[in-house]
Amino acid sequence: MPRGNSALSAASPATRPPEHVAIIMDGNGRWALAQGRAREWGHRRGAEAVRKVVEAAPGLGIRTLTLYAFSSDNWKRPAREVALLMRLFRRYLSKEAARLAENGVRLRVVGRRDRLAPEILEAIELAEATTVHGRRMTLRLAVDYSSRHALLEAVRLAAADGGAADLERDMVAALLGRATHADGPSPDVDLLIRTGGEQRLSDFLLWECAYAELYFTPTMWPDFTAQDLAAAVRDFGSRERRFGTVALAG
Repeated sequence: MPRGNSALSAASPATRPPEHVAIIMDGNGRWALAQGRAREWGHRRGAEAVRKVVEAAPGLGIRTLTLYAFSSDNWKRPAREVALLMRLFRRYLSKEAARLAENGVRLRVVGRRDRLAPEILEAIELAEATTVHGRRMTLRLAVDYSSRHALLEAVRLAAADGGAADLERDMVAALLGRATHADGPSPDVDLLIRTGGEQRLSDFLLWECAYAELYFTPTMWPDFTAQDLAAAVRDFGSRERRFGTVALAG
């Protein structure tokens, strides 16, 4: 096979692990109902799966891991379920911040903050401060997140800055970071994983997933393990990432 051609190189199988992996953690409620339990039980078990995946990710070469924890549309769920999800989120921040810091993982919460309760905001700020020196991996939890809302906010910020007419792609990434409290440009996603069998993006990282490799699995999130994450990363390694080019015949 010829070497040295940029188009061929771009179309060859990925030789590096995905630097940014995003996961739509779907299936908690259905997993619980299938076992004759309440949906709340599934959310609790799903929180345990988060720990396992976060602990495994750095060893797989992942530098940024974004987990879709609570979409803006999730506010439409029953009030009891929403309250439970917020309690679980606050508990995760309180229990895991020190562990994340010890393992070199920096935590950022991305999304809207104007609709979160004061005690949730306090827990977010404390967890982010506790893990600020993490360099091994950045864990981003998307909470009250909507990609469309983030894009609208980015446009508003650009207009307020007076530079909407001169926007470039890297500027949009930076604006999305500001719009979602990400403390920096929003990085492109290399690999998007969705558990639970559904095959859609659900308003998650639409700009950042422009060239993401998509990986759908029927495994429900509470059953998703470090081995499942490794399998997705291996699958990514077999993909040809063309970025608009074509593969040349060898």
